[in-house]
Amino acid sequence: MQFRFVILSLALSTVLAGCGRHADASNTPPPPPHVVVTNVMQHDQPVYREWIGTLQGDVNADIRPKVEGYLLRRVYREGSYVRKGDLLFEIDTRQSQAQLQQAEANLEQAKAGLEKSQHDVERYEPLAAQRALSQQELDNARSSRSAARATVGALQAAVDQARLNLSWTRVTSPISGIAGLASQQVGDLVSPQTVLTTVSTVDPIRVQYQVSEQDYLQFVNDPGMRNAELELVLADGSVFPHKGHIALSGRDVDIKTGTIASVGLFPNPGNVLRPGQYGKVRAVTNVRKAAILVPQRAVNELQGIQQVGVVGADNTVAVRTVKAGERVGSDWIIDEGLQPGDRVIIEGFSRVKSGQTVVPEAPKPEQQKQ
Repeated sequence: MQFRFVILSLALSTVLAGCGRHADASNTPPPPPHVVVTNVMQHDQPVYREWIGTLQGDVNADIRPKVEGYLLRRVYREGSYVRKGDLLFEIDTRQSQAQLQQAEANLEQAKAGLEKSQHDVERYEPLAAQRALSQQELDNARSSRSAARATVGALQAAVDQARLNLSWTRVTSPISGIAGLASQQVGDLVSPQTVLTTVSTVDPIRVQYQVSEQDYLQFVNDPGMRNAELELVLADGSVFPHKGHIALSGRDVDIKTGTIASVGLFPNPGNVLRPGQYGKVRAVTNVRKAAILVPQRAVNELQGIQQVGVVGADNTVAVRTVKAGERVGSDWIIDEGLQPGDRVIIEGFSRVKSGQTVVPEAPKPEQQKQ
């Protein structure tokens, strides 16, 4: 009986000791969370506006044949640079050659008729003067001569047109530029309605983009905006090394989108850029003096309120409401709520609350690029 009592006492003490350890563990506060912080930046910051644009040739010439016929040969290399007057295509000349020969034959026949009419007038004039021939017959001869001269003139024009048609079987480029892909193949029957290819001048190259009505009004009223240099950001994120300028704006505002078409011109030495490419056009519209900037990841929006977690010198978090201005790349310009020297949380904001102590960490290189 005494032995059982000792066993029960030991078991009870063990249970009580375990409960005590669990109680002590539950009362231990959790370690402070780790957050990634960065310092607020302050410097004069250019403010950009960006618009999505499409590259186009400054002049785009659709190459159409002026005569009908079968395509015999494509002379140029597709996608290459051609000069004004360079031969692009050749069309079968047989039909045009036959038309020229027919026109020349008609002209010779008309010239023979004119020569006969001239001889008739020369023979009738002295006879009419001697009253051996009526004046009516002389007048008829003179009228026939005038009609023959007119016929010769008309047929001479037909010969000139036939020669021109024959020359048009050689299709040349009206401008210097980049020649596109051929839309017709050798052996196809082509006509003046057929587009054979397109030649575009691409130096300078134009970029067409849509701006809002507000931006357009700013361009009109602000000389600095009208004269602003344009930058072109290409599809791979690189910035085209040559700056452009605003060339013109469209006639009207699109009532569906509230935007107006604008065109910028960029030098394009070497014809690097091609029509059809996409890019972002941007221009400096303002310079914010001593602007305060933070990464966009530092700004957290909840129900329209923008908040930033600021870590003080004692590593205590203060959640502040801020007013963000323009976006500049991956940063926000903060108009109100932050001061130079503040440390803001860029990762871990959701795990903290105001007044909480944290363990701040500097961003890793890959985090700084985000």
